Amino acid sequence: MIQVQNLVKRYGDFCAVDHLSFSVEEGEILGFLGPNGAGKSTTMNMLTGYLSATEGDVLINGHNIYEEPELAKRDIGYLPEIPPVYPEMRVKEYLSFAAELKGLTGNRRREAVASVMEAARITHMKDRLIRHLSKGYRQRTGLAQALLGNPKVIILDEPTVGLDPAQIIEMRELIRRLAKEHTVILSSHILFEVNEVCDRILIINHGKKVVIDTPSAIVSMLGGTEGVHLCVKASTEQAERIFSRIPEVDRFVLETREEDREGFVRYEVLAKPEKDVCEPLFYAFANAQLPIYEMRPISRSLEEVFIAMTAEENNASNL
Repeated sequence: MIQVQNLVKRYGDFCAVDHLSFSVEEGEILGFLGPNGAGKSTTMNMLTGYLSATEGDVLINGHNIYEEPELAKRDIGYLPEIPPVYPEMRVKEYLSFAAELKGLTGNRRREAVASVMEAARITHMKDRLIRHLSKGYRQRTGLAQALLGNPKVIILDEPTVGLDPAQIIEMRELIRRLAKEHTVILSSHILFEVNEVCDRILIINHGKKVVIDTPSAIVSMLGGTEGVHLCVKASTEQAERIFSRIPEVDRFVLETREEDREGFVRYEVLAKPEKDVCEPLFYAFANAQLPIYEMRPISRSLEEVFIAMTAEENNASNL
């Protein structure tokens, strides 16, 4: 559905996007991540044809955005971080105007406006002035305009920024519904949101691709499980004596004493690189006749992986 081939954008001597290539399949939700200044907005502006590329190609449903701009753009709906709405217009009036700009007229325009208002769940706001809408409803109105013309590709730049928790949940559900009929690229700084919604994640830094894969695969690249949270019926002296005798244990940290459960202690036990501590801990405490009441893995979050991967790229670029 989307093919990006060796995309480059230079501003004089500065390279904002550096030979970036990736593809997005039909019906897929791709999370687009990167630190500030990584080149995300520049890339999205090139995907939509708003910016020209210095080198490379963008194909939308088989159409080159630079050689066949009208055909390619017909398949793109774009919601920038700041929705392109006119505060002095009413919701239905604005969407009707946007539909006309997209070449929809007569009954097709009326049907399209009604359809996108229903999809974005703003039909009951159709006669409201946009300046009187909450941030959430302005975002929905901007999304409704992106849906006009039923484009095959929807590009969303920070669609939940500034929304309250209830509105964020509603927007996530709407994005999931969109993927049933559209291919979606979602840029966000809220990594939990990306992890919850997206099928794959693309991370870029300094305009270059760092990684593209599923959220679980990306997390596992940097080690996944590093140790365990352990709750045992033992004294701190007994537990720490056992930890010190297990070669796979790198270090351990006392989290809490279980005040409501006398005689219990809770530890975070970290493993040495490429080692697993679960089995050695189980047998060591079993042999000491000290029962384990909980053992659960410590796993890296997507946030930790994102920071680690972009930090590695920053370090490499400074060498």
